[in-house]
Amino acid sequence: MKPLVAIVGRPNVGKSTLFNRLAGRRIAIVEDSPGVTRDRLYADCTWGQHAFTLIDTGGIDPYGESEIFTHMRRQAQAAIDLCDVILFLCDGQSGLSPDDRAVADMLRHARKPVLTVVNKVDRFPSNLHTDFYSLGLGEVHPISAANGLNLGDMLDAIIANFSPITETEENKSLKIAIVGRPNAGKSSIVNALCGEERVIVSALPGTTRDAVDTPLTADGKDYVLIDTAGIRRKARIERASIEQYSVLRALAAISRCDVAVLVIDACAGLAEQDQKIAGLILDAGKPCVIAVNKWDAVEKTTGTLEAYEKDLDRELKFISWARRVYISAIKGQRLKNLLPECEKAHAAASFRVPTGVLNDCIGEAVAITQPPPGPRGRVKIYFSTQASVCPPTFVIKVNQPEALHFSYLRYLENIIRKTFDFDGTPIKVIIRGREE
Repeated sequence: MKPLVAIVGRPNVGKSTLFNRLAGRRIAIVEDSPGVTRDRLYADCTWGQHAFTLIDTGGIDPYGESEIFTHMRRQAQAAIDLCDVILFLCDGQSGLSPDDRAVADMLRHARKPVLTVVNKVDRFPSNLHTDFYSLGLGEVHPISAANGLNLGDMLDAIIANFSPITETEENKSLKIAIVGRPNAGKSSIVNALCGEERVIVSALPGTTRDAVDTPLTADGKDYVLIDTAGIRRKARIERASIEQYSVLRALAAISRCDVAVLVIDACAGLAEQDQKIAGLILDAGKPCVIAVNKWDAVEKTTGTLEAYEKDLDRELKFISWARRVYISAIKGQRLKNLLPECEKAHAAASFRVPTGVLNDCIGEAVAITQPPPGPRGRVKIYFSTQASVCPPTFVIKVNQPEALHFSYLRYLENIIRKTFDFDGTPIKVIIRGREE
C-alpha cells in the first residue's frame, strides 16, 4: 500500500502550489485568495525508490464560522485521520501567526509524524523559518514551492517516516477491496461471505477510520477482504463531507488490493460518488467487479435487468470492461458468484499474451482496417509486445507515433481485449517510435 501524505495548514500558505510542484503538473487551482481549494485532491508521487499518494486539503481556519470553512476543516481532519505523514505548511513571508499555533495544537492530537514546512522562503540562507521552532513540532524545513527550492531535503524527511521496502511481505492470498458509497452494504457482504459477523454493521453514528482486513478461506482458496465500510452519517455532518471521506478510504484500500469490488446500492441507483470511486479503480489500473447489492429489493418487471445494464453502460462507460454480479448480501442471493468473478478478473489481469500471437492479432487488425496516413505518409506498425501484467500493458512500435489517432488506438485496444478475453481488467496500449 502506498503511504498517504497530507498537506495541511491555514488558508493561503501555498498548499496547492506545493501539491502541483510535487505532482509534476497543475492539478489544484492556485489563486491568491484564501479558501480556493475546498476539497481534497490526490496525486501519486515518487521520490527515490518510494512511491506515495499526496493529498491536498483546503485551508484550516480555526476560527472561521462560515459553512464553507467549517466544511473545509472537516475535510482536512478526514485527511489527517487517514494519512501516514502530515506536512504542516506555514507562510514564511507573513510569519508565525495565532492560526498556525491553533493548527499545530490540532495536529498534536493526531499522533502522526508531522513535518513543519515553511513556504515562500525564496532566498537561502534565511531566518524566515526560525520562529516556527517555537511550535515544538521538531525540525523546521524552509522551502519555496513556487521556485522549487529545498524540496529535496523535505522529501527525504517525508520518506524517512515510511516503512522500509521489503520483498518478504508478499502472500498468496487474493486481496479484494470492498468499496462503494456509505450504506451500500459493504460490511454485510463481508459478513455474508465469512458466514459470521466479522465486521460491525450498525446504523449508529460514528466512523471506522481504518480499513478492516478480514482473512477468508473459501473452496480451498485464501482471500483477504479489505472492508471500507463503517462510515456512518453523523447528525451534524453534511452528506458531502462524509462521502468525500469515503473516497479517501476507498483510495487507500484500492491502492493495496488485487481486485476491487465496487458495491452499488440497487435501490438508491447510481450516483456521482459511484463514478468517482470507479475512476479511482481505473486510475489505479486494478481489475474490477461491480456488485449490484440489494437486488432482491428492486421491483422486477419485464426488462428490469436490461434497463439497469443500460444505466451501468451509460454512467460507467469508462469501466465497461468490469465484470458484473447482481446480489443480495442479506439473503445471500448469488453471493457465491462474487469470489469466482474476482478470481476471473484477477486471472485476466495476470494473463500474458505470447509475443508471436500478439503480433498475429495486431497484423490481422491492421489488415482489416489500416491506420489513417500521417504527415509523412503511411503509418507502419512494426512490432508489438506485452510489457507487463496487472494491468496488462502492451507496447506497439510504429514509424510515426504522433500520427496514430486515439480512435485507432482504441480500435487496437478493443481488438486485443476481445481476442484474449480481458474482461474484468483495464488494459493499456502504449505507442512508441521505432527507436524508443
